[in-house]
Amino acid sequence: MRWLIVFMLAFLLFNGLRSWLERIGLGRLPGDFTVRIAGREIYLPLASSVLLSAIAAGVSWLL
Repeated sequence: MRWLIVFMLAFLLFNGLRSWLERIGLGRLPGDFTVRIAGREIYLPLASSVLLSAIAAGVSWLL
């Protein structure tokens, strides 16, 4: 259950900071999807969210 909360927080972080994160290379990984439905663009950063979750878990483990 805790991993789901971390995943959702990473997902919200990506959607809020999408333009800035694309400049540093995140958001363009081979598991990040952009879908257009009815004229709206929906961003699904699956691979980047997993990467950020792993980094956050590693940092929390070190602390």
